[in-house]
Amino acid sequence: MKNEIELVVDARASLGEGPCWDHENQQLYWVDIKGKKVCIHNPDMNENREIQLDQLAGAVVLRKSGGAIVALEKGFYALNLQTGSIEPLVDPESHLPHNRFNDGKVDPKGRFWAGTMSLNEEIGKGSLYCLYTDLTVEKKVSQLTISNGLAWSPDHLFMYLIDTPTRKVKKFHYNNDTATITNPEDVIVFPEGVGNPDGMTIDEDGMLWIAHWGGSKVSCWNPETGEQIDEIAVPAKNVTSCTFGGKNLDELYITTARTGTDDEELVKYPHAGGVFRVKMACKGSHAYHFEG
Repeated sequence: MKNEIELVVDARASLGEGPCWDHENQQLYWVDIKGKKVCIHNPDMNENREIQLDQLAGAVVLRKSGGAIVALEKGFYALNLQTGSIEPLVDPESHLPHNRFNDGKVDPKGRFWAGTMSLNEEIGKGSLYCLYTDLTVEKKVSQLTISNGLAWSPDHLFMYLIDTPTRKVKKFHYNNDTATITNPEDVIVFPEGVGNPDGMTIDEDGMLWIAHWGGSKVSCWNPETGEQIDEIAVPAKNVTSCTFGGKNLDELYITTARTGTDDEELVKYPHAGGVFRVKMACKGSHAYHFEG
């Protein structure tokens, strides 16, 4: 498909990431990790509100009872969206002061999964955690380097996870009732020269849409065959994540980063760090809210 991409937020974010669509209020939540910000974009009003925090902001998800939950440098916090204040919930890596949370997402049962990484990107120092609705936390995967994109299949039978430097997407058998993951299997391998897989989302047909860090695009893959079936060029070198939004969930919102882009590349990509949107021929599904 030949998709026409448009810039919707000229944020010039250092490290824009983690887009999450609020279908009820028709707004996009996203973070600038290095800018320590949670951002809320209202496309109808063409507004982007920023909530300044005091920690690196890895991911934001909506909370069913109100407000949001954020995975920050020092653990999970409740975020008051009106005042911008945060309340600590749990820090599973309080013993690892040189780690921070990175990407995260809510599963079909309302649990918040988020991964960590070393601030220096040391190999194998990160893990993937699940924050249960009773606010207890469990480590699910260890020895990750840059825990990144997450997605669940439309039938809730599988979970997908990206550890960026491996250049692979891993599939797990997923038990929706217990949050147990088993039988890890590599199902997608990025070829050389296209950048590394970063954040991702899934469409209603179970196809994975994956952002290319260093590759200036989002690509679509069939996880059953491991084949790439589509791609969208993005006017930024470092494309970080994507999610479906809009009234019909047929618009793909794409976050990008300015960090890691030199002066020459910024001439080519002046809006790097912006949020982009593409009208799609396929649809996504509603983002889940944290049930705790």
